[in-house]
Amino acid sequence: MYTSPLALLQVFFLLNPEGARPQPSSSPSGPGPTPSEPGSQGGTLPASSEGTETPRAVPGTSSVFPTLGTPSAPENGAVDLLPVLPICVCDLTPGTCDINCCCDRDCSLLHPRSVFSFCLPGSVRSSSWVCVDNSLIFRSNSPFPSRVFMDLNGIKQFCVHVNNSKLNYFQKPQTVNASNFQTPATEFGGQPFDSVLQTQSPPPFYRAGDPILTYLSKWSVLSLLRQPAGVGAGGLCIESNPAGFLESKSTTCVRFFKNLADSCTSDPALNAVSYYNFTVLKVPRGMTDLQNMKFQVPITLVSQAASPLLAGNTCQNAVSQIIYEIETNGTFGIQKVSVSFGQTNLTVEPGASLQQQFIIRFRAFQSTATSPPGPRSGNPGYVVGKTLLALTGDISHSVTLLQSQGDGTCSVRRHKVQFGVNAMSGCKLRLKNVDCSHLQQEMYQTLHGRPRPEHVAIFGNADPAQKSEWTRILIRNCSVSATHCTSCCVVPVSLQTQVLWAYIGLQSNPQAHVSGARFLYQCQSIKDSQVTEVSLTTTVTFVDITQKPEPPRGQPRTNWKLPFDFFFPFKVAFSKGADSQKGSVSPVLILCLLLLGVLLT
Repeated sequence: MYTSPLALLQVFFLLNPEGARPQPSSSPSGPGPTPSEPGSQGGTLPASSEGTETPRAVPGTSSVFPTLGTPSAPENGAVDLLPVLPICVCDLTPGTCDINCCCDRDCSLLHPRSVFSFCLPGSVRSSSWVCVDNSLIFRSNSPFPSRVFMDLNGIKQFCVHVNNSKLNYFQKPQTVNASNFQTPATEFGGQPFDSVLQTQSPPPFYRAGDPILTYLSKWSVLSLLRQPAGVGAGGLCIESNPAGFLESKSTTCVRFFKNLADSCTSDPALNAVSYYNFTVLKVPRGMTDLQNMKFQVPITLVSQAASPLLAGNTCQNAVSQIIYEIETNGTFGIQKVSVSFGQTNLTVEPGASLQQQFIIRFRAFQSTATSPPGPRSGNPGYVVGKTLLALTGDISHSVTLLQSQGDGTCSVRRHKVQFGVNAMSGCKLRLKNVDCSHLQQEMYQTLHGRPRPEHVAIFGNADPAQKSEWTRILIRNCSVSATHCTSCCVVPVSLQTQVLWAYIGLQSNPQAHVSGARFLYQCQSIKDSQVTEVSLTTTVTFVDITQKPEPPRGQPRTNWKLPFDFFFPFKVAFSKGADSQKGSVSPVLILCLLLLGVLLT
């Protein structure tokens, strides 16, 4: 229901003589009213507890009539907002519940605040304020919450919070003294450090970030799903790092072995069986009845993994990568868990080491066998820091840059280009003894990666099946000009990726989209027999070509129009008394000029 701004501000205007103004507050301007400011007089309610940001007054609002300000930051109310938010800007992962995105339908949550600790901006409603110049307010009798803010021009603005329930505001705290101190401390305080731990019933469902419970039936041991992480300069593995519910992440760490010959078959960290010989509890309350299998989810092995085997001087089938895929269904908990492995062979030698990677991915539970699409980089506009999407044929992937290994040579892995982030990387490529055409082809592939990007997504949620949502990458290869060296080969050594982008849509909710992209190659001439390695460089630059809208025009000016016979009485007077009353013409003429001046101003 819309409420007139004039009805919201029930204020008294004190008309002072020229130069008399309300006394300014001696305290620094802050988000709340001070005792000397109007916001604290006339029974003004306390400030909002919704976590809203300071409203910015529009220039020129210092007038008697209030002007609607800019919407503030969203509130964190535990309300089902899915029907009123058709566009969910924080839903970046299709088929997966995005953490703290209270409008994500994949979370299947009727009350998102029961699972999330807070709601991301844009996933809940925002509040509105009505502001006028603070110097116009003597005392406020408004029944709505009001505050005094400082606008961008340093002018204090008196603002009233529009259409908000009193339940959204903190109550006035009670006075605490020696006689009643223990009452609020007992009501609102937690357990003291020296208190004896009491057994509490487990929560009915997992919350975002909660550790995931596991059960090893062979030993009747209740434990947690671990995701080892590296610590220290060497990145040594620690086993005590728990995996958090709905937190998809990847960790890497290094294990060192004093005697790999003995650890090859005895160390559980190298054996794939130790990563799936247990069950996962669907919900935490399953720990109260560990014999009930309906609360337990077995781990499915995606592909067979062989056990470690010591063959001569080699430890075969050592686990180097563990990938957990966990499917969840809102407050119903974990529905399916699968695991896949990467294995490698280690040479038995003193001080042998192994680098392991642990990946945990969460996605929404699907009853059908259809695979969900890849993660979005925005919905719809790109989000700064998200991956720049590329398309080759019908395959969607990412635009990448070179990545070097420890010795500076080019690695098989590559850096993903992040939208809005300018970057440069390089490495050294060791040349093979091949002809010039094959060498050129290899260096082109090394610079742009495999497969070669053909299109780039216009928006962060582009569908690979919709070609209109992608724009072709313009490519300018090296021009092979004539050279006096007969044994030279012109090869590309640098790739510069230029991306033109702009904001479109409403200024209150702009969406970033890519207008075009271009690959620029730079080449140099080398001799086949003398050069053994070449330094390669890749860069990416983002150019903002946003065009701001035209500023609003001024207020329409009044165009006064007089009746065609307005001067008829004056003409009659002039015609009749022109001869007899020549001395009275001047006053009548002056009167006419004064009337015209009043009407035209």
